[in-house]
Amino acid sequence: MLDHPIAVITGASSGIGAATARALASHGWRVVLVARRASRLDGLVREISAAGGEAIAEPLDAADGGAVLAMAERVRAAWGAPLLVVNSAGAGVWRFLEETSPEQIVDMMGAPYLAAANTTCAFIADMLAAGRGHLVHVGSPASVMPWPGATAYTASRWALRGLHEALHMDLVGTGVRTSMVYLGEVSSEYFEANPDSREHIPEIGSWIPVSTPERCAEVILGVVRRPRRVVFYPFALRLMAWMAAIAPGPTRRLIARTGRRH
Repeated sequence: MLDHPIAVITGASSGIGAATARALASHGWRVVLVARRASRLDGLVREISAAGGEAIAEPLDAADGGAVLAMAERVRAAWGAPLLVVNSAGAGVWRFLEETSPEQIVDMMGAPYLAAANTTCAFIADMLAAGRGHLVHVGSPASVMPWPGATAYTASRWALRGLHEALHMDLVGTGVRTSMVYLGEVSSEYFEANPDSREHIPEIGSWIPVSTPERCAEVILGVVRRPRRVVFYPFALRLMAWMAAIAPGPTRRLIARTGRRH
């Protein structure tokens, strides 16, 4: 790895994104922190700097393509082109579609999908020119094993999965890698920011232990060190994904029977 390579992390103001920024900075990466909450980013910059790392804050809405392109120009001018983009921005309430407003549908498509597509688009040409780079997308098991009562949320996560799978084909032979990291429930602020969503988790979800943002960051750091196309964490989630692959019908029925109903 080059000395002090550059990483761009979206959703960096809290949860998995903030933990990943800390982990990367502690391992010598210079980190660009992207999120909407400027005060949170400024606090994280101070924290990383106090620990001897390098970080800059870029407060913006990554669903705004123009804002992301402007950010990319500032990053190149300040530090150069990144070798790593971690797309961890994500939001959304878990509702049946008829319970979801058009505005919420747009917001959920904005993060994660548009945020990831915009940020990737802003830097992928640099990676292709260099013949190296890595795109890491933080995904949801909803795009592998959908559950009832989270319709727009699930659709937006399938869009992110589609981006990753399309990029995987586009990038063959280029030296640039793309990875999708599927994580189970995380002990972050997500459910506080999206009230009444936790009750939509199917009962089968209790089989999967809750992970901390810090543990998720360790998983992502492992993927950065050894790129893989798809990673599931924790092991119980990997087991469920395996069940869904070899027995999709029974797995869907089990999720439906233990999930929320009209």
